[in-house]
Amino acid sequence: MHIEEGVVDGAKILLSYGTALTAFGLAGKMALDTIRNDGGVAALAVRSVGTTALVFMFFEVFPHYPVGVSEVHFILGSTLYLLFGGGAAAIGLALGLLVQGLFFAPFDLPQYGMNVTTLLVPLWAVGLLAKRIIAPHTAYVDLKYTQALALSTTYQGGVVAWVAFWAFYGQGFGAENMNAVVTFGAAYMLVILLEPLADLAVLAGAKTFRSLSTSSLFYNRLHETAS
Repeated sequence: MHIEEGVVDGAKILLSYGTALTAFGLAGKMALDTIRNDGGVAALAVRSVGTTALVFMFFEVFPHYPVGVSEVHFILGSTLYLLFGGGAAAIGLALGLLVQGLFFAPFDLPQYGMNVTTLLVPLWAVGLLAKRIIAPHTAYVDLKYTQALALSTTYQGGVVAWVAFWAFYGQGFGAENMNAVVTFGAAYMLVILLEPLADLAVLAGAKTFRSLSTSSLFYNRLHETAS
C-alpha cells in the first residue's frame, strides 16, 4: 500500500499534508476514547508499544510484493482493532510506518502523509462499522466469520480506495495507470480473504487463553460486552 516516490509530486503533495492532519485527528479521537473508556493513558501506552512493534513486523518481516501501482502488504488492520482497540491500533500504524521510513526506507518519508492517511482513515471506518454490526452484548471473541469478513473488507477496501485515489490524483487516468491500479486492487483480494481467518484465529486464541488476554494489554471488548 506504499505510495511510491514520484507518483504524487510537486505542489500536488500538499494535499497529503491536509489529509494526514485529518487522519491524525481521527487517531486522536480514537486514542481519547481509549483513555476515557478503556484503561486510561497507561493502557493506551502499553498497547501502542505492542501495535507499533506488530506493524513494523507487518512491513519488514511479513511477505510484501510489488504489484501494479504499489505493494501488497499483509497489514492486518481489523485484527489490530479487535485485539487492541482503535486508539492503540491507530498509534501503532502511524508509528510503525514512521519507524520504517526513518530507519529502513527513508525514500518513503516524503510520501508519509499519503501513506498514513491510507492506513488510518480505513481504520476509523472499521470502528464505525464495528459499532453497527456487532451487538453490544457480543464480545469480540464470539464474532462470526461474516462479521470478521465485513471488517476486513472495510479496512482493506479502504486501503485500495486510497491507493487508487493517490495514483489517479498524481498520474491521471491514462490506460497504463488505470491498469496498474486495477492490478493492485485485484491482488489485494487475497488479503481480504485471509484477514478474516487471521481475525478468527487470534480471537479463538484469546478465548482459549482468557487468563492471558484479559490484561490491560488488550481491548476490553475482547471478552466484555459494551456498556
